[in-house]
Amino acid sequence: MLASESAGWLHSWLLGQPAWLLWMLCVAGIGTLVYGADKTVNSAVKLSRRLGMSTVLIGATVVSLGTTMPEMFTSVTAAFRGESGLALGNGVGSIICDTALIFGLCCLLTRLPMDRFVLNRHGWLQLGSGVLLAGVCGVLALLSGRLGTPGTENPGDWNVIPQWIGVVFILLLVGYLYLSVRWARQRPDLAAEAVEEAQGSGQGAAAARPAGSAVATAIVLVAGLALIALGSNVLIPAVKVLAEEHYHVPKDFLAVTLVALGTSLPELVTAIAAIVRGHKGLLVGNIIGADILNVLFVVGLSLCATDLEVPPTFYLLHLPVMLVVLGLLRLYIFISGPKGFSRWMGLPLLAVYAAYYVLLATFAGHLVGK
Repeated sequence: MLASESAGWLHSWLLGQPAWLLWMLCVAGIGTLVYGADKTVNSAVKLSRRLGMSTVLIGATVVSLGTTMPEMFTSVTAAFRGESGLALGNGVGSIICDTALIFGLCCLLTRLPMDRFVLNRHGWLQLGSGVLLAGVCGVLALLSGRLGTPGTENPGDWNVIPQWIGVVFILLLVGYLYLSVRWARQRPDLAAEAVEEAQGSGQGAAAARPAGSAVATAIVLVAGLALIALGSNVLIPAVKVLAEEHYHVPKDFLAVTLVALGTSLPELVTAIAAIVRGHKGLLVGNIIGADILNVLFVVGLSLCATDLEVPPTFYLLHLPVMLVVLGLLRLYIFISGPKGFSRWMGLPLLAVYAAYYVLLATFAGHLVGK
């Protein structure tokens, strides 16, 4: 209740502020999200290593959970405030950004490794999660007879995903985490990779089991999560006021541009750090894990908060593009050899990403029926 009243007060105060101040608050909010996510990931990795977890489990669960925290907080906050397009668009937009922009760019910069044991399992779950979300939207719309003419003024003419679907997504999330642990145990050789990677990066074997107490590391983890929550509660009201009062931009357009790109910065920073430090496998695992969690975790928790209305642009643009980039990555996994992903594979993903934003900027306003 106090959080709701505080959010209402902040929104009322923002209504009278100039655009430049709102942009500064957006930057500050995104910066807080990124910094908090970075602290969350670092402390979670240290805690996991102290507990003897394998590196594959860290990449598939802990790191991905940490880097998707901004999307989760942003989408759930938007869902509680009735911003369905923002809540759903942030999750879908982050998948497109993570896969097409971040993976595509990193693939173009360097040859990324191929671990078929992981990719033949998590990779199918990645594609399946995207197909599941698109399928739920399409099936419910067809069953309810609400897939009408694009540009309709009546929100009731479009699909509304019920809350119980969110419960199903969360149950699937639990199943995914269970499978990740089970698969990690089937790869005992990966438990020693942390030592080898630490030695290869010049940090020494001790880096695989960091110094310091688990309690202190857990405190840093909680502090990082608090920073993520703070950044989300500043970013969402500022974006809403900018969209409605200054630029009259559709909410779902902002969700898949400013907010989705901003909350995907942890994945981008993690990817760059993984390349620099020689942990390229962690980069691939983080992107795939983040895509899965953006559906089951981000959209799932948002649906648990409230029903989510699916705007027309999702059927006509966002969901199809999401399926295209996920399908491309699945194709790359199928055709890639033991040497890993070829660098040219980044070009089609980046081309799709560029075309997506051209279409978004050109047609978004008309598709929403302004």
